[in-house]
Amino acid sequence: MRPGALVTRPLADSQGLAEALEARGFSALVEPMLAIRFLDAAPPDRHAYQAVLATSANGVRALARLVAWRDLPVWAVGDASAREADTLGFVTVRSATGDVASLADLVSEQADPTKGTLLHVAASRLAGDLAGALASRGFSVEKAVLYEAEPAEDLSPALIAALAEGRLDVALFFSPRTAATFARLVKKADLGESLRRIKALALSAAVAETLSPLSWRGVAVAERPDQTALLARLDGE
Repeated sequence: MRPGALVTRPLADSQGLAEALEARGFSALVEPMLAIRFLDAAPPDRHAYQAVLATSANGVRALARLVAWRDLPVWAVGDASAREADTLGFVTVRSATGDVASLADLVSEQADPTKGTLLHVAASRLAGDLAGALASRGFSVEKAVLYEAEPAEDLSPALIAALAEGRLDVALFFSPRTAATFARLVKKADLGESLRRIKALALSAAVAETLSPLSWRGVAVAERPDQTALLARLDGE
């Protein structure tokens, strides 16, 4: 029997990860802890901003469904968000290949605060204070709430069975909120003891900290906050 791997990312972000796990010999179980709901917001005015800031691929997707223009530069927090912007036709895309602090550094290096406001496409709940980090460097940032990430209310029967029967060996987590949702639902289902044979892989120290109260076989953290590094961490286990 192949080892089992739990994928907790939102559905649109899970396919490539599940395929990468299957290629490594795992049987991937996709169980999104957050469901993405795009909002029918007013389309941002292309002429009001000098560039777009994207802290998630879902922010890029949400913007692309609202506007026809693709000519504003997009500064993305990481490679996954940058790839999504490329795929959706944005002409100039740059990746900070890291976290919110890395993105603030990239923008500071490549943008001019006198050239206009930066548009941050996001959900209502954010990890990190990108606007604050850039405001301290003279930039004006406007947040456009274009989607919501809604937490799951229960574990699916398939995941409950996989946990109860010991069919999972690793579980991958990409955000503190995803990890917190999983922790809440596992406790709700009274399946905390089933985690003792599972290794948790966390995208960052913040994600690992959220997971730490649970009784894992172990918790490992990616060297960089991106999917490639997380899979490299898995390969090294």
